[in-house]
Amino acid sequence: MTSLGAVFRPQLPPERLRELVRAADGAGLEELWLWEDCFLEGGISAAAAALAWTERLRVGVGLLPVPLRNVAVTAMETATLHRLFPGRPVLGVGHGVQSWMGQVGARAESPVTLLREYLAALRALLAGERVTTDGRYVKLDGVALDWPPPAPVPILAGATGPRSLRLSGEAADGTILTASTPPDGVRKARQLIDEGRASASRTDVPHTVVVYLLTATGPGAAARLHAELEAEGVASVPDLGVAGDAGAVAKAVQRLTEAGADTVVLQPTADEPDPEGFIRFTAEEVRPLVP
Repeated sequence: MTSLGAVFRPQLPPERLRELVRAADGAGLEELWLWEDCFLEGGISAAAAALAWTERLRVGVGLLPVPLRNVAVTAMETATLHRLFPGRPVLGVGHGVQSWMGQVGARAESPVTLLREYLAALRALLAGERVTTDGRYVKLDGVALDWPPPAPVPILAGATGPRSLRLSGEAADGTILTASTPPDGVRKARQLIDEGRASASRTDVPHTVVVYLLTATGPGAAARLHAELEAEGVASVPDLGVAGDAGAVAKAVQRLTEAGADTVVLQPTADEPDPEGFIRFTAEEVRPLVP
């Protein structure tokens, strides 16, 4: 069964999060996803609040930029969330936007090397291991969590390019794909991920693919979608985004799942006039049409 979620876009102020969480909980939404975009809301703090306001909703953070965060801190915060809210946080890590990383003096010369070292250390720490490593970027000396998660924690990686997608297959438990990924892009990503899984002998381990779907509904939906695609410079990409009613959105979700997505997260346009209504639309109108 396809998992369906929606995004709380960080263009909204943090104080709007509570009402969207309440709308998601009341409507029966499965997953609410947050972003840690610079320089908007913090991903962990927002996730903790969202999880505390509901007892059922899964909350994803897609993604935490690894150049900004020491891996030990990410492990501590991830473990804390999973001990407080078992099974409901879903955390993804990735390179981050390189221009933003440059603004804060954290840009890595080799983002793929950093992500590889980071994933290995993070997964080991969350597994309760004591970790010593002296990598190019990640350096730990006998570090272990006093309060590791009570159960295995899947870690997802955000990836776009071929090297990062293969790395995600090798070293992560799932992959997050941006809303700039059409169905053909999901198929290609799955192939590259599977190449990475095979190279690391991990083909017997499930690997979840999460993809965002830029979605507009209601009055002016087509115009809002086109404007956002143009602003992102991807208006010419076929089968990218969807505008229309629940039936049209469900068909777009199905195209992504047939291409290899396990979870589809509806991403409203930045100028969505009714964010709470978008949450209810996802849960109450689209969800019943998605197998």
